Amino acid sequence: MNHGRNNPMNQYRTVDAYGAASAGDRLQLIARMLQGALDRIATARGHMQRGEQALKGEALGRAVRLIDGLRSCLDHERGGEVAANLGALYEYMTRRLTEANLRNDQRPLDEVADLLDEIRSGWAQMMASPNLNLRNLPTATAGAYRGPA
Repeated sequence: MNHGRNNPMNQYRTVDAYGAASAGDRLQLIARMLQGALDRIATARGHMQRGEQALKGEALGRAVRLIDGLRSCLDHERGGEVAANLGALYEYMTRRLTEANLRNDQRPLDEVADLLDEIRSGWAQMMASPNLNLRNLPTATAGAYRGPA
């Protein structure tokens, strides 16, 4: 796991440490991390097609760090099976992106992008729900994600 200052979750923890991140901000941050990983995968795909190996590896490394950030903020205690399943899925995505990089294969990129897009879409639907009560967030589906430790 990346614990450096470039880790997206460290930036998230810094914001929360100062009390500036409301529950709504946390939801938005997770949505941005999902979209950021999708954007990095699309960038890596372009670099792969152009034979730009170093840039491809850099973009995939950023995507992996974002996915690792998502995995590190899962609350396995309150999120139960949902958090466990998401954690396993994020680990799988990381392996597939590593394979894509090593084998210069776009198929794993497409697979991971599809999985992330499905999660992002569900997350967006949840955030748009008029019944979303941010005070009860830990017991809602989003309870799979915890605030910073």
